[in-house]
Amino acid sequence: MTMLKYIAHYPETIQTQAAKLISSGQLGDYLEKKYPSQHHIQNDKTLYEYVNELKSQYMRKVGSLSQVSYNSKDKILKNALGTHTYQSRVQGSKLKSHNSIAVASLFKEAPPEFLRMIVVHELAHFKEKEHNKAFYQLCCHMEPNYHQFELDTRLWLHWREHQRH
Repeated sequence: MTMLKYIAHYPETIQTQAAKLISSGQLGDYLEKKYPSQHHIQNDKTLYEYVNELKSQYMRKVGSLSQVSYNSKDKILKNALGTHTYQSRVQGSKLKSHNSIAVASLFKEAPPEFLRMIVVHELAHFKEKEHNKAFYQLCCHMEPNYHQFELDTRLWLHWREHQRH
């Protein structure tokens, strides 16, 4: 079976189904049928507005976002599709926080569901640092189809890589 690095931690049955779609050349058709459109969030300003809107809807008590951007240096290494940073600093008698999110720039070409999944994931880290039950419950609260979108995003990454070879 082809090494499926993006879904290596998934059950063998899912890996087998994915390998069949890849080897038969049907993965692209499957993804295109399921996710026919690409989102229109193409720059850092509109990405910031998009992320801030989700944050306002689901996470009002989390500090404000300092920065949101696409990061062309973010390769899909170490299983990271996006990154988040959180810093607290004491300034005088006040505690200031700095929250930022960076999304790999290849997701400019992704379906809207995939971008939403990544943003939801990174936002959830501001409340839950670890990938634990509470973290995934928060992800599913913000996006009920979170787990399906994550799997399909990982399949999309395999498909993109396969297309280049």
